[in-house]
Amino acid sequence: MLKLRSFLQNPFSFLFAKSRTEEAVIAYLLREHGAGRHVDDILEDPYVQNRLSAEQQRRMLARPDVIHALSGQH
Repeated sequence: MLKLRSFLQNPFSFLFAKSRTEEAVIAYLLREHGAGRHVDDILEDPYVQNRLSAEQQRRMLARPDVIHALSGQH
């Protein structure tokens, strides 16, 4: 019943929810980028391709926290 109440209070909350899979891919992306790999190359890895669709990847890369983390790494 609690989930239904939460849904009714904010029916679009699922659009902003972060999945565990997405969080794992972000951790992988940041780790690999920190090791010197280019983002485009990392996105082609089977690890990323098997876990996120192209749309999910675009949404992930548009997140302010990811942009900030990637811009802070060289």
